[in-house]
Amino acid sequence: MNIIRKMWISMTVCLLAAWACMAKESHHQDRMRYSASASLRSRRMVGGTPAPHVPWQAMIFLGDSMLDGGYAGGALISDRWILTAGRNLFVRKSRQDIQGKDPVVPRVYLGISEREEANASTEVAVERIVLHPNFQNHSDWDNDLALIQLKTPVVMSTKVTPIPLPEADRDLADVVGGSGIITGWGWGAMLTPATSLRYLILPLANHSACKSAYKHVSFAPNVDATMFCTGSGKNQENVCFGDAGGALAVTDADTRDIYAAGILSYDKSCTRYNYAVYMKLTSYLPWIHSVIRGDTESSAGLRSDAMSKMYSWQPLV
Repeated sequence: MNIIRKMWISMTVCLLAAWACMAKESHHQDRMRYSASASLRSRRMVGGTPAPHVPWQAMIFLGDSMLDGGYAGGALISDRWILTAGRNLFVRKSRQDIQGKDPVVPRVYLGISEREEANASTEVAVERIVLHPNFQNHSDWDNDLALIQLKTPVVMSTKVTPIPLPEADRDLADVVGGSGIITGWGWGAMLTPATSLRYLILPLANHSACKSAYKHVSFAPNVDATMFCTGSGKNQENVCFGDAGGALAVTDADTRDIYAAGILSYDKSCTRYNYAVYMKLTSYLPWIHSVIRGDTESSAGLRSDAMSKMYSWQPLV
C-alpha cells in the first residue's frame, strides 16, 4: 500500500507540474493574442495617431457601410461652407456609376472627435451641394471637389472653427518641414473603421515621382498640375479608405499661417501604394470664391459692364 501511495503521490505531482506548465503557456499565448489584437486595433488610418480636437474637421455621412456610401471627411472653410471630395457624395464612386446622377445630400457633423458623437446634437443641416463643374470630366479623379452650403451659419467656438484657404501665390515648397497633417476616421490595414479621429504627419512628395508611380495603375489618378501628393510616413503610415475629403493642413514657413493646402481625393494608397493624391486648392480658388460669393452666369459680365461705364464717364482733362 505504501508503494502504491508513493506512486500515486508521484503521479499527482507530475500532473500538477504539467498542468502548471500548460497554464503558463496558455497565459503566454493569451497575452500574445491580446498584444496582436491590440496592435491590429491600433492600426486605423494605417498607423494614424489619436488626434486632439480638430475644429475644422467635418464628417460627411452617407451610411455606416461602404455599400451604403460610407462616411468620409470634410473641411469647414467658413461659417456656412464645407469643402470635401466630390466622390464622397455618391454611394458608388466611379465615373461610370456617377454620370448623370445627382449627389446624395449627406448628414454632416461638426465639432466631433469620436464617431459616436455623430448625433442630432452635432448635426448641421445642408442647404445645397455644388459639385465642381468639371467633376469627373475624363476620369474618376478629375476635379474631385464639392462645396456643401449649410442652412444656417455655425456658431464659432473651441469645438468648431474653419481652416483658412491658401493665398493664390502660396507655394507648397514654402511650408514648415515640407510636410502636412491629415485627419480622418478612415479604415485601417484590416479594413476596420476608426472609432476616434486620427491624424498623420506626411511628407510632401515629388510631383513627377507621384505621377510616374500611378501612370500604369488601374483606377488611379492621372496626377496633373491641379493635384499634389504626399508620401507615406517614416513607418509606412498612410491614408486609407474613408479618409478622402479631409484637408491637408500646413504651416507657412514665413508667416506661420496655418491653411488647407489640399483636399484628399485618392485615399486608396493604404499599405499598397506610397502616395496619397490631393486637389491643390490654389488651383481652385477662383471657383471656390465664385460659389461662396453666390456668382451667377451673368455676374462677371455685370461687374465688367459697371467698371467700363465708370471709366468711360470720367471727364476729359
